[in-house]
Amino acid sequence: MIRRDKYLQQMINAKHNGFPKVITGIRRCGKSYMLKEIFRQHLLESGVPQENIIILELDDVRNSKYRDPIVLSDYIIDRCKGIDECYVFLDEIQSVTTIINPVFTDGKHIIASKDDEAVISFVDVVLGLSREPNIDLYVTGSNSKMLSSDVVTQFRDKATEIHISPLTFSEYYEYVKNDKQEALYEYMLHGGMPLAVLKNQTDKENYLKELFRTTYFKDIIERNKIKKSGALDELCTILSTCTGELLNAEKIANTFVSQRKEKIDKSTVSDYIDYFIDAFIISEAKRYDLKGRKIINSTRKYYFADTGLRNARLDFMYSDEGQILENIIYNELIHNGYSVNVGTFDAVEKDNTGSSIRKNYEVDFMAVKDGETMYIQVTDNLNSESTAKREIRPFILLNDQIKKIIVVNKPIKTMKEQNGFTVVGIVDFLLSL
Repeated sequence: MIRRDKYLQQMINAKHNGFPKVITGIRRCGKSYMLKEIFRQHLLESGVPQENIIILELDDVRNSKYRDPIVLSDYIIDRCKGIDECYVFLDEIQSVTTIINPVFTDGKHIIASKDDEAVISFVDVVLGLSREPNIDLYVTGSNSKMLSSDVVTQFRDKATEIHISPLTFSEYYEYVKNDKQEALYEYMLHGGMPLAVLKNQTDKENYLKELFRTTYFKDIIERNKIKKSGALDELCTILSTCTGELLNAEKIANTFVSQRKEKIDKSTVSDYIDYFIDAFIISEAKRYDLKGRKIINSTRKYYFADTGLRNARLDFMYSDEGQILENIIYNELIHNGYSVNVGTFDAVEKDNTGSSIRKNYEVDFMAVKDGETMYIQVTDNLNSESTAKREIRPFILLNDQIKKIIVVNKPIKTMKEQNGFTVVGIVDFLLSL
């Protein structure tokens, strides 16, 4: 069993808080397993009787009658009658059909169309059941209806969202327990999708490629009613190639034109990126002016929820370690509760002729947690003078008291360089967060 203690603790903390617990995350990241196996086992070990835990898998054809929202609600309330503390797990909640309110159909249960307004959906079921004083409700879903990043808004801010990601490196290493550097190299290539971790190399790669073809694209296309999927596919490949680069819709559109020899407008590019973000496949890091103290919206960086998925889009043939390391560090920081932006600032310097020029500098990440900030630079090594100067120069120019860390892709002992900045190996950094 791959234990995921962070998410288990979140579920424990949310018990009986009066809100439904909505488990979100990219498909195949382990939402159902987390709930039905790990959290259920915790409840049993805590003394909760088995009969107080009701699990209903709504994608099972044997439970198809409960896909009617009113039938489902009545069934759960009846099952929990007489139980002081009833834990209800509704798996694949998106399987519940939206119907027209029977008040307006002479009591008949009629499937609603998208234009119908007086409807009853799974949202109404979840909110209604959560108001029952003896029911502690947990729901998961595995298609676009539940993968949407605005899922809590759908529940009118009356839900507790527990967002589950693929295994971070720290979780992955806790499971494999082999040489740290070997574990990192394997994780860089194949990532931490739970089912992929359990397979051999060939099966891992086939599995990750297939996830895009038959799962993620299918969900996005169906949810957003995309008629031509070729552009969506190409855009995903461009984002994979350009992971960690500063991008905007115009730059991506130009890249699209150069690669496919056909035009795509900027608004379509923006929409497609939003679809990937909405499905938790990628997330964005905005630029933050470190001196002006404000967000810059002109460009941003995009990182994949899992490096194995990113590499699958490139047929595991493209191995820019710097991009992958940035992606891993970004995910690890987010997992550990940091808000993360790309740092940037301008500085006036003298050129070779002595003239004043304005130069732009970048800090890979500005990470903030609990009111404390740190700046992070990620580099392959500091062996060459030019590389060291490039990575350290922004820190020197900032000249403030904020903690500054240089993460190196080598198994080195943590040290202070001559300017007082912390230098740490990538594995030690990831495992220390």
